[in-house]
Formats: sequence, structure tokens, C-alpha cells
Amino acid sequence: MVAGHGLDESLLWPRVQAWAGELGFSQIGVADVDLSSAEPGLQAWLDAGFHGSMDYMQRHGLKRARPRELVPGTVRVLTARMDYLPAESDPPGPPGDWQTVEWQRLQAPERATVSMYARGRDYHKVLRNRLQALADRIAAAVGPLGHRVFTDSAPVLEVELAARSALGWRGKHTLALSRDAGSMFFLGEIYMDLALPVTGPVAAHCGSCSACVDVCPTRAIVAPYRLDARRCISYLTIEHAGPIPIEFREAMGNRIYGCDDCQLVCPWNKYAQRSTLADFDVRAVLADPTLLDLWRWSEADFLRHTEGSPIRRIGHERWRRNLAVAMGNAVRALPESELCSALRGALAQALPDASELVREHIEWALLQSAAKATDEPRSPATPAR
Repeated sequence: MVAGHGLDESLLWPRVQAWAGELGFSQIGVADVDLSSAEPGLQAWLDAGFHGSMDYMQRHGLKRARPRELVPGTVRVLTARMDYLPAESDPPGPPGDWQTVEWQRLQAPERATVSMYARGRDYHKVLRNRLQALADRIAAAVGPLGHRVFTDSAPVLEVELAARSALGWRGKHTLALSRDAGSMFFLGEIYMDLALPVTGPVAAHCGSCSACVDVCPTRAIVAPYRLDARRCISYLTIEHAGPIPIEFREAMGNRIYGCDDCQLVCPWNKYAQRSTLADFDVRAVLADPTLLDLWRWSEADFLRHTEGSPIRRIGHERWRRNLAVAMGNAVRALPESELCSALRGALAQALPDASELVREHIEWALLQSAAKATDEPRSPATPAR
């Protein structure tokens, strides 16, 4: 019997798995709530300042590793995986070879690269609604259920819980990895007072591979399983509110929202699964945009095109900041041409009305023509490929 609910667990769990599949989840598991062995690593990461300006990480501290403190009464955490690789390549590329398509995008300086997870609908909304629906179905079967759903929305050690419940293992890039699905998936959790049977961990399969560590443009993976967020392009373009440190700007290339390099290079992502949900289909305006296309957006355009998208949370100012850096990198990387002139012209035209933050990055971008003309060496932050 499921403790406290009088229902045979051997009958309940298969039903929960079936309900999860109907709701679009690719896999679910169950973790125990004793995460005490993860506390030293979490504290060391915080003590090193690797969380950067994400003050909420420090504020919550070890509460992340203590589910019972976060939600009193919790005895199990139901974990869920939802694949997000869009149903079709964008733009069309070699059949089944989405990684090649993405590398090609990164090698075209005039194009804009948005992390794949952010090209469709905001996953927070998608997962939260479906996790709640799953919790409602469980409650209908077992009676009153104390629970709370999370999807990257509270101090939760998501990867740790996923690794302890058979959804995968922690890769050297610190993301969850699955033999059947790579790392192209979202995670969500239901903290509950229902003592479902724990599904147990799986073995790690990174072996001696260091591809993700080696490929990181800013060397943010300072050691296997150890990420300094302050160097990470995803952090710099999304979480960081101030000026992007000069030493990382060239390494950003044409990445304007997030970075997928450590996932693109991972051998396990040849098994990444296409999403079955239309929510994660790529929006037309983000399918294959150029930097100039996106630079021309007014703030009203930005708000319209990012409605219901995770991109909206950074706001128009940071969006322009990121674009200015990418445009400067394009000016420096491309041969002199009408396109270079158009990029410089668009930057210069925006300069008088730009905010202080955006102005600084526009001025840096315009200086890249001079850097190209004097053939200055490339920044050591940009790794050789």
C-alpha cells in the first residue's frame, strides 16, 4: 500500500506513468528527499561565488538540498523529463543532423543564434500546467494530496533529483544526461506527501570524454561537473543585468540569447528526441533571423514577437545589448562588404537614443572595424576549433 493513502503502489505507479505520457512527459521518476550528500558541493559552489549576480541562489542556500524545509510534509519528489528539440530542423538541414545545422548557424556571423530551448513557448508555463494536471490526476486516485509543482521556479536541485530518480546522470557540463535522450529536455518536479516507491539512480556514462569542457567558448566549465556561471554565455546574455565583461564579448560570437555549445558537441545528443508538443515548435521570427532583422525590432515589436516566450524576461534593453555585441563580432569577422556597412550604419544610427547600457556596447561594436583594420590578435577567450 502507498503509505497513508491505502492504495496498492503496484497498481498506482503504472497509471501515473501512463498519465504522464498522455500529458507529454517523456519520462518520470521518484526521488527520496534526503539530499544531504549534495550539500557540501552546493555550499562550495556558493562560497566560490560561481552564482554571480543570481543572489537568490545565495539567499536560499542549503534549502535547495532540503525538500522538507521547502515544502513541509514532503516525503517524495516526482521528477519529470520533457523533450524540447523542435519537431523539425530550422532551417532545413541534413536529415536527422540537427547538430550540424546549429554549428553552421554559429559559423555565419551575420545570423543570430538563440538557444534552442527558447525558440518556442516558455517552458515554465508548459511544464507547470502539465505537472499540475498530473498532480490532479494522482489526487483523484488517492484522495487528498499535499503537493507543490516546480519547474525552474524555486530553490530546487533539479539535476540532483533527476539523477537520483533514474532520469539520467549529471554530465560534466552539469546538465542532466540520458542515454536515450541526450540533454535536450526540461525538468520539472512535484513535491508530495505520497510515499511512492523510489526509482533509483542510473550509472554515469561520460567516461573520459571532455568535449563539453573543451568546447566552451568562455571556459565557463572550470572543471568537470563545475560551472562558473559568471563566465557562461547563457548567464551573461540572460541572467546578467549589467555590461557584458569585455573579455567575453568576442567569444559570444553571434549568440544573443543563451548558448548550446556544450550540448551540441555532446556525443549523447545524437539520441536527443524530437518534442511531440507544438508548444516547442520554432516561431517563424526565430527560425533563421539575421542580426539586422532583430536589431530593427522596436520595443513594441520585441514585446509582440516574444509574447509567451522565455526571451521576454530579459527585456528589450538587454536584448539590444546582446545584439550590439553580436553585430560588433560580425563586423570584425566578415570581409568588408555592403553587409558590414549596413551593420555599422545600423549601430551608429541607434547610438544617439540608446540607453547608457546599450550605448556602451554599441560603441564597443563600432570599434571592431578598427580592430579588424589593425589585424589585432583574437581574444584568448575564443578557443580554436
